[in-house]
Amino acid sequence: MRQDHRAGEKLFVDYAGQTVPVIDRTTGEIHEAQVFVAVMGASNYTYAEATWSQTLPDWVGSHIRTFEFLGGVPELVVPDNLRSGVSKAHRYEPDLNPTYQDMATHYGVAVVPTRVRKPRDKAKVEGGVLIVERWILAALRHRQHFSLGQLNATIRELLERLNSRPFRKLPGCRRDHFEQLDKPVLQPLPAEPYVYAEWKKARVHIDYHVAIDGHYYSVPYTLIKKEVEVRITNNTIECFYRGNRIASHRRSDQKGRHTTIAAHMPESHRQAGEWSPERLIAWAAKTGPATEKLIRTALGARKHPQQAYRSCLGILRLGQSYGESRLEAACQRALMLGSCRYKSIESILKHRLDQQPLEEQQELALPDTHDNIRGPAYYH
Repeated sequence: MRQDHRAGEKLFVDYAGQTVPVIDRTTGEIHEAQVFVAVMGASNYTYAEATWSQTLPDWVGSHIRTFEFLGGVPELVVPDNLRSGVSKAHRYEPDLNPTYQDMATHYGVAVVPTRVRKPRDKAKVEGGVLIVERWILAALRHRQHFSLGQLNATIRELLERLNSRPFRKLPGCRRDHFEQLDKPVLQPLPAEPYVYAEWKKARVHIDYHVAIDGHYYSVPYTLIKKEVEVRITNNTIECFYRGNRIASHRRSDQKGRHTTIAAHMPESHRQAGEWSPERLIAWAAKTGPATEKLIRTALGARKHPQQAYRSCLGILRLGQSYGESRLEAACQRALMLGSCRYKSIESILKHRLDQQPLEEQQELALPDTHDNIRGPAYYH
């Protein structure tokens, strides 16, 4: 069936079957470059470039440079069922790669893959590939290239000739038809080019973080054990749940470290993370001078003050159970006994020792002389 293509509607894309050798100057090793080809349906206006591979970054990058070459965006892009573009081929509802779909959404273009093993669905690009192979790749056979940039510079020169070459059976050339038909109806390019991003699915750990390349990024704690989608760029990490963005972080390359937003934490964790020696001492001072002194002593007794946080919090919270006046009295007795441990103060409060006069708790002083006391002179 003859296909009629409306102006500005379809852009057909594919890779050429032939590759182009690129020589490494230092080692002499030869690398085979892939050739990406794009053809506008109405005008046959053609774009081509060389990339190192057909992987997702090169596939998406070639589309971006194609749109910039055209100076606009068509309504539809018609690719083959390349793995980089189509995650799962299907006759009626093929699944696009999330990154490829993300790029298409950014440019406002729809992607309609061809049917599997149906080359006639993309006859335009099949013909465009043949023309590129004849008029560009054939001309490269006797040339040596030592970098991908050098190869693409040569391809651009030959591409200019191809698009300016007069048709045999039609008036004008590819460029003239593009300027008259396609270009006036192309959608404008977005203000910013698409930033390449990869998508991954991740399970939220019990500590409400997801692991990306060895670094841990927080999400709201209510999503613990849920699966989220993560959009990864060179600079940012974005997390989505059921299509809604739930977290955004600056990307970090520090392995084993955590990036945590306080709003993602449970209230109890958030409060624990906000404690400091100064805050604990200020809380203790509200109870009384003995409590403040005991907390200072407990913090100073550890090599790292953080090691005493839990004990200090436990001591201060005893005031909620027994009252601040009793806690102050218990701290006063604990200081006299030289014990700043939580269990000691809790024991004083449980046995109501804080309500007894201080004199009754003081140890009896030993007499200077007694029949059972030998003294230091006994050992001479």
